[in-house]
Amino acid sequence: MDSRHRAVLLTVSAISVAWLAGQWAYHVYQDREREAAAARPQVSGERVWDAGTLGYDHVEGDVRHPMTPPVGGAHDKTWMTCDGTVYTETIRDENAVHSLEHGAVWITYNGTATATDLKRLAGKVARTPYTLMSPVTRQSGTIMLSAWGHQLSVETASDPRVEQFITAYVQGPQTPEPGAPCTGGLTAPR
Repeated sequence: MDSRHRAVLLTVSAISVAWLAGQWAYHVYQDREREAAAARPQVSGERVWDAGTLGYDHVEGDVRHPMTPPVGGAHDKTWMTCDGTVYTETIRDENAVHSLEHGAVWITYNGTATATDLKRLAGKVARTPYTLMSPVTRQSGTIMLSAWGHQLSVETASDPRVEQFITAYVQGPQTPEPGAPCTGGLTAPR
């Protein structure tokens, strides 16, 4: 091979390596930006957990999560159907957490929520794919909205942050499995 062909080959190789390095750097940058966006509070008053420390394991049996309701962590292999589904009975945390992994927002309430608030929330959930609603009597807040790594507590369904939270986190940047289904899961508590 003469020196001219060698020079062309080296130039093409250098350009290819530079292009691949640029692509890699771009994707690393995008991943970091996505992680940073997911870690930043989007809604006033929300709590945020580091998604990397929550864990994603599928397990059998009950899990003791460090927050109620949980916002991530080990969970059942089967999700709760979360296609605008309103559950009137308590559901397993482990199945609801799997729904959060799919990008759902889980709206929960305790015994102090009013009938008017519950009706308003149920209507909102029924019209919103990737949401589910259920009672969690042991939670501290009257109404709580949870997404993977994010949680907001409000006193009433008319609080404008309810809509802000749903808009920010239904299939939002925090979603570990974007595009995963919210249909075809469990439809009743186990």
